[in-house]
Amino acid sequence: MSMNAKPVSIHPAERMVGLPKQFFASLVAKANAQTAKGRDVINLGQGNPDRPTPSHIVESLKTAADNPQYHRYPPFTGYRFLKEAVAKRYAEDYGVELDPDTEVAILFGGKTGLIEIAQCLLNPGDTCLVPDPGYPDYWSGVKLSGAVMSFMPLLAQNNFLPDYSAIPAHVADAAKLMFINYPNNPTGAVADLPFYESTVAFARQHNIVIASDFAYGAIGFDGKKPISFLQAEGAKEVGIEFYTLSKSYNMAGWRVGFALGNREVVALINLIQDHYYCSLFGGIQEAAATALTESQVCVEELRNEYERRRDALFEELEAIGWKAEKPGGSFFCWLPVPEPYTSSEFADLVLEQADVVVAPGIGFGESGEGYVRLGLLAPSERLREAVRRIGALGIFQTS
Repeated sequence: MSMNAKPVSIHPAERMVGLPKQFFASLVAKANAQTAKGRDVINLGQGNPDRPTPSHIVESLKTAADNPQYHRYPPFTGYRFLKEAVAKRYAEDYGVELDPDTEVAILFGGKTGLIEIAQCLLNPGDTCLVPDPGYPDYWSGVKLSGAVMSFMPLLAQNNFLPDYSAIPAHVADAAKLMFINYPNNPTGAVADLPFYESTVAFARQHNIVIASDFAYGAIGFDGKKPISFLQAEGAKEVGIEFYTLSKSYNMAGWRVGFALGNREVVALINLIQDHYYCSLFGGIQEAAATALTESQVCVEELRNEYERRRDALFEELEAIGWKAEKPGGSFFCWLPVPEPYTSSEFADLVLEQADVVVAPGIGFGESGEGYVRLGLLAPSERLREAVRRIGALGIFQTS
């Protein structure tokens, strides 16, 4: 290259400049900095499942990888056998009938679909209703579309469900899309069928498409199975549900998810994906079908393990005087921050002085202030140790 040559000046598109800061990236960086010092850090701040994928699913992939059919491009919208498999699972688990050809889209993980639906439905300036606190990647899709967010506070006095009556009529009428998520990240709250029925009615009244994030649908506690949004009468007429294998089958790294329900929205998601992808590797699709159609004992065992971990954690919380409500589902616990700390101050304190990573609630929205999120993603004894370390700081008072 000539000594006088100048490099090209790179000017990012406006959509890139305005993207929300990746909250978990900074959380990981802080944890890694402590680990680099040789500290024994217990990281409970992220949502990354800690157990391996069940062996029968792994074996299915190994066998499928030898199939030369899968070495070629897969069908653009994926193999029908995988769509049939998820439809079968929904019929058995929730009594919901899905047409594999028109009501199922295969996704590169649920997160991808949560970003894509905003691209499919929102124009610049449109309004999207978003839970607060909520999964931060909802914000990313809305921002990429140029739309604006109106936040729905999830408050303890409402069991962390949005209060539709509190949404101003002009905001509801302007909204084109709304995200809901139960079992909830980060609060661990669960929703019942009447809530979903009221959601359908609200959507009809204001002409809003509902996007139900059901990532933790397999994880419900105390003998209560989580309800799917699609179980509500009329749900498919107003929206879709995002389902993923990441949590139910410990397949987070496999990136397999689905958009299920309204056929017009499913068609739009398939269309946008035609321009981005050529579906998942066929071997992964076959292994995913194995997960969905063979024995579900592994799912039940996983749910039981998370419940044991939850109960062990809360036993230790009680012992140190940290009062909180047990989650009804998901693998997250939403714990109030003691005074006088903010959520970020408390998270920094327990990382620096107790070598425990928790996620500050403010990272999930303004209504998340006053809480930290803790994941049940370590063995019970490790969870107990984390709480004991925090208790040793002398912040909480035992009675």
